[in-house]
Amino acid sequence: MTDKPTPLSGFPELLPEHRAVERQVIASLSRTFELHGFANIETRAVETVDRLSKGGEIDKEIYALRRLQADDSAGDSGLALHFDLTVPFARYVLEHAGKLEFPFRRFQIQPAWRGERPQDGRYRQFTQADIDIVGRDELAFHHDVEVVRVMVEALDALPLPNLSFQVNNRKLIQGFYRGLGIPEVTAAIRQIDKLDKQPAEAVKALLVSEAGATEEQADRCLELATIRVADTSFVERVRALADECGVADELLDVGLSELAAVVEGCAGVVSDHVTVEANLRIARGLDYYTGTVLEVFMAGYERLKSVAGGGRYDALASDGRTTYPGVGISFGVSRTLVPLFGDGALAPGPKVPSVVLVALVDEESRAVSEDVATALRRRGIATEVAPSAQKFGKQIRYAERRGIPFVWFPGEAHEVKDIRSGEQQPADPTSWTPPDAATEEIVQ
Repeated sequence: MTDKPTPLSGFPELLPEHRAVERQVIASLSRTFELHGFANIETRAVETVDRLSKGGEIDKEIYALRRLQADDSAGDSGLALHFDLTVPFARYVLEHAGKLEFPFRRFQIQPAWRGERPQDGRYRQFTQADIDIVGRDELAFHHDVEVVRVMVEALDALPLPNLSFQVNNRKLIQGFYRGLGIPEVTAAIRQIDKLDKQPAEAVKALLVSEAGATEEQADRCLELATIRVADTSFVERVRALADECGVADELLDVGLSELAAVVEGCAGVVSDHVTVEANLRIARGLDYYTGTVLEVFMAGYERLKSVAGGGRYDALASDGRTTYPGVGISFGVSRTLVPLFGDGALAPGPKVPSVVLVALVDEESRAVSEDVATALRRRGIATEVAPSAQKFGKQIRYAERRGIPFVWFPGEAHEVKDIRSGEQQPADPTSWTPPDAATEEIVQ
């Protein structure tokens, strides 16, 4: 009796040709991050439940771990799978601070687990790619600009639809709300963050009920949130609105200056493929953000909401004596790629890495075919030997099904066939190299 497995919702598994693309994406991201001096780390998959639930807003999404035979006194109780890479990184910095050089520049690409309702672009197991720069007690603002620039470059190198980095600054909106006289500024930020999920009128009602704003103050908050431009002209627009409302706040001035610096600082790396704009609707509801905040959106996939996000956090990690401020961005690898694969919007890669299939004349000569394969592999050419000594026509069709472009025929005079063009020519396994164009097609 066979036991056919039932798929688990929210735990995507990629076919080899899609996994090949994911690996290329991860390799490309890693190259860009390393070019900018970011060191790679990998944190453990589990953290304590206490640490993971400190934020209070994600408790229900935590996957707790427990051995089936464990009792309440078991030493490994109270552990859970991490739901992002930021909380583990904060712990990592605190734990290893004495061995790290600050500012510490890190990138991290690994899975996370979140117990939420699976839907398009949101999974229970997913891969993220994070970069952060963390300082000890202080971190210069220019790192905010740097992190955004690096992620712009990293995503610009990927075969994705057009991307829009939408940037804001918490100081700007905090200063504006404070200048308006809103009683609960943090609560107001949380409500504004809901504008991508709820209509403006609903958010206005929440500003009144949850943040204590008056109707007029709520209207001004929504008016600020409509400002969205790809240059620094937002500065004049915000100042005009502030003058009209009688708002004067030092924090607002700092926020305007910092946001303008990010937009100007990214001007040299934007392209038709990846753009950066100031969007004063962006708030990011998590309370630990203190300055720059951003979200990244993918053209044609607005249903996914943001595919990347992050910002500045000045007190996410602290041991009580030393504070470690930082700035970082997280890119959802699975969140972005899986829907693209599902829609056929991202071309699959090769089903196998093999460039050459060495044909098998008969089982007695398998060693000859293996010697050819070994000679090719020594020079970095991915090669496999045919599994059985069928007629050459069947071996060629086997190579076609697996996406292997070259078939090697061993013998006294070796020959190699490009099965896509039909061209066949003599070749020496110690010197033959596949044409550059063919290799690029396979790799890409």
